[in-house]
Amino acid sequence: MTRSLGPTELKRLHRSWRRRTSGRVALLLDGVQNPFNIGAIARSAAAYGVQRAWLVGGDSSLRSPKVQKTALGTERYVAWERADELGGALAAARADGYRLVGLELAAGAQPLFEADLAGDVCLVIGHEERGLSAAGAQACEALVYLPLVGRVGSLNVATATSMALYECRRQEWSAEPPPPATGRS
Repeated sequence: MTRSLGPTELKRLHRSWRRRTSGRVALLLDGVQNPFNIGAIARSAAAYGVQRAWLVGGDSSLRSPKVQKTALGTERYVAWERADELGGALAAARADGYRLVGLELAAGAQPLFEADLAGDVCLVIGHEERGLSAAGAQACEALVYLPLVGRVGSLNVATATSMALYECRRQEWSAEPPPPATGRS
């Protein structure tokens, strides 16, 4: 029978993964509108150690009750910046040393797991229905997509973002054996 980790063991486990994490990851939300999606993305961003995030376009604020309901206060762990125009946010991400990688099902995009996500990466995420804007896609150094095999053609933007954030960290962590699930560290 397996036993769940207690609070102290869980903190140690998370700490051991943080020690193995050195790459910087950022997000740029290019027109994401739904406040529940923004809240879920904020929560995933905090869970995967996103350092910076830009919220471009749309009218949802991180202080919106719907964002707050989903984020559960986790948005405070990420340095968020509201940008009125995409060009300024893209320039800020580049100036901060991030390589722009767009998550978009488009011609020329490669499967997420095949992309090199090493180093400092800013994932550029598009609108729930329309995806990345033309300017957002064009500004990216690479475009990636999530391969799907079921009868569904796309995922919710918050789910897709969470999977992409995980893949950024997985690639970084895959060079070393995983930390033990229990014991002192």
